[in-house]
Amino acid sequence: MELYIIILALTVVLSTDAEFVHEDFAIGICSDTEAEDMYGFDGEELWHADFNQKKGVETLPDFGDPITFPGFYEGSVRNTAIRRINLATWTKAFKSPPPEMDAPETSIYPKDDVQLDVKNTLICHVTGFYPPSLRISWTKNNVNVTEGMSLSQYRPRADGTFNIFSTLKFTPAEGDIYSCTVNHRALQGQPQTKTWDVDVALPGVGPAVFCGVGLTLGLLGVATGTFFLVKGNNCN
Repeated sequence: MELYIIILALTVVLSTDAEFVHEDFAIGICSDTEAEDMYGFDGEELWHADFNQKKGVETLPDFGDPITFPGFYEGSVRNTAIRRINLATWTKAFKSPPPEMDAPETSIYPKDDVQLDVKNTLICHVTGFYPPSLRISWTKNNVNVTEGMSLSQYRPRADGTFNIFSTLKFTPAEGDIYSCTVNHRALQGQPQTKTWDVDVALPGVGPAVFCGVGLTLGLLGVATGTFFLVKGNNCN
């Protein structure tokens, strides 16, 4: 699958007394089957096109000033069509050169401290991969699960590779085993799987044991001292 990527960055310096450097960026990605269009500021996503829902999605944090993006989704549809035409032209002109590839690194961890029967979220973090096209799947006790799963947009890194997050809502139960499996071209048909099992730490018994032993030894010491004291008085 060949990809066409545009990453535009605009650096802005504000104030004459102190320099504050900000970065405004846009990412456009497409292939024959996939497409992504995203705008961001200082490493944070502001807006992306959801081509499945056929609308734009504003992702500015709640504490930020409201910003609208009128006409951006329609522009993304047009730009994606142009990119696919260019992609076909360039692929033919360059005789489909093999793309550069970086294999992903995957980790899996819970969002919050784990408590049995308390709802939580598992996070599958995939980073350092290129090109930005992969598949993520989840299993619970070796059975595929899709309910409660979500997937973020591709996020660029400073080295030109990408990040992505997949989350799975779950309720921990003792003995359950979850896995996150990543398929990427650089893995050459060998999917990367990370597993996580429900392991809730029980309250430690060490302090109680030490206190009990200490108390016992103390009582034995008192009893021994009393015994020798009585024997000494009898001798006198």
